[in-house]
Amino acid sequence: MHSTLIVARMRPADAESVAGLFDAFDRTEMPQLMGTRRRQLFSYRGLYFHLQDFDDAEGGQRIEDAKSDPRFVRISDDLKPFIEAYDPATWRSPADAMARRFYTWGE
Repeated sequence: MHSTLIVARMRPADAESVAGLFDAFDRTEMPQLMGTRRRQLFSYRGLYFHLQDFDDAEGGQRIEDAKSDPRFVRISDDLKPFIEAYDPATWRSPADAMARRFYTWGE
């Protein structure tokens, strides 16, 4: 399984709104088109963590391919009032907000 973790900023009070947007998005066929197997959202002291699991490393490319889909564009726009870049000075795309895995363990 391949995972990505996006780190951003979010007011804790906005968690329910963000979850609702993803709930509606995940009820479409978009997760399957992107190869998303599981999505988990976390918050901690004003930080937002978006963990996505994929069957394989192709998930990142599938997300790139899906970026022009109107549903992807819509959720990206709908999230803007709630999610802020962790470092606005360096953010150009979600790839700039992805955490770098430096250790993993599994059986």
